[in-house]
Amino acid sequence: MKSNNQNEGKFGFTGYAENWNGRLAMIGFVSALIVELVTGQGVLHFWGIL
Repeated sequence: MKSNNQNEGKFGFTGYAENWNGRLAMIGFVSALIVELVTGQGVLHFWGIL
């Protein structure tokens, strides 16, 4: 649902911010899966954290 309020902020718990949060989370999750499939090790092992 599109808001008619032009003063709606782009920060905080707004629909705009939540949409971007979801999109970036999906990109991060897919990236982690690709790293694991290509290298055969988890992301934390790939970065040398574990």
